[in-house]
Amino acid sequence: MSFLIVQTAFIGDVILATGLIEKLRAYYPGATIDFMVRKGNESVLAGHPHVGTLYVWDKQGGKFRNLLRILRQIRRRRYDCLLNVQRFATTGWLTVFSGARETVGFDVNPLSRFFSRVVTHQSEGSHEIVRNHALIQHLTDETPARPRLYPSPADYQRVAPLQAGPYVCIAPTSVWFTKQFPADKWLELIARLPENHAVYLLGAPADRDLCEQIAVQSQRKSVRNLAGELPLLASAALMERAAMNYVNDSAPMHLASAMNAPVCAVFCSTAPMFGYGPLSERSFVVEKEEPLPCRPCGVHGYAACPEGHFRCAKDIRVEQFPVSFNV
Repeated sequence: MSFLIVQTAFIGDVILATGLIEKLRAYYPGATIDFMVRKGNESVLAGHPHVGTLYVWDKQGGKFRNLLRILRQIRRRRYDCLLNVQRFATTGWLTVFSGARETVGFDVNPLSRFFSRVVTHQSEGSHEIVRNHALIQHLTDETPARPRLYPSPADYQRVAPLQAGPYVCIAPTSVWFTKQFPADKWLELIARLPENHAVYLLGAPADRDLCEQIAVQSQRKSVRNLAGELPLLASAALMERAAMNYVNDSAPMHLASAMNAPVCAVFCSTAPMFGYGPLSERSFVVEKEEPLPCRPCGVHGYAACPEGHFRCAKDIRVEQFPVSFNV
């Protein structure tokens, strides 16, 4: 058997789709499992032991030319089954003309009527890994597999010096402003953390300035800004052994889930009902205690609060966060 999984959305979406890899590998030990991502997300699956060919779609500069090049490669492989986790026309087109013997995708894809198997997409109520699993339920069973990532020995070696004592990780940023817990609130949380725990601030290079601002204003020597310093899988390796990982509704939350690392996720404008909550065995969700008529305002958030008050974040009390790590 040969499978191709197509997920060209954000990093978090790719991480959650790794549950499909785990389930297919369990049921088809000798199968070929290939994956397609957008350029910039390939590091998620770097060195993955169960992924063969990794197709990387560059959407910048010749988006459709690059897609056509990948399509030619895919057609030569003649996959037994193509699983389209995406819900947009471009990947629908790729699916239809892939030459795969079976093509599976969601009914919300504009080209789904041309797939050989169409699955109903449940937008709310079910977790994303449950929705994704519906694509392969006819090939496996009814139980979805958890996402999983595989940091390399070099990733673990790189973070080992940071793990000499107890520590927590904080990923304070998000692509979307209304998903991001305010910096002054993170400072309040840091002030409540045990003094004997180091605090590592994680993020991409673009997050470095904000993380540095938090580190300086915390006036705490044990706070270290690691934004932009660690590859994604090295960050995952660091999060795995943290006493707690504090995150927004963003990619680091899914990193924690894939490592089964303890996690506390703060939801500002969004809500777990959309199906993107944490999956770790030890996980917490923090959100505004009283309902707001404007919340949730969307799945992905906005560049600014549509109502102008951002109460979904500002009204969250730092006392809601767990800061005891004896469990």
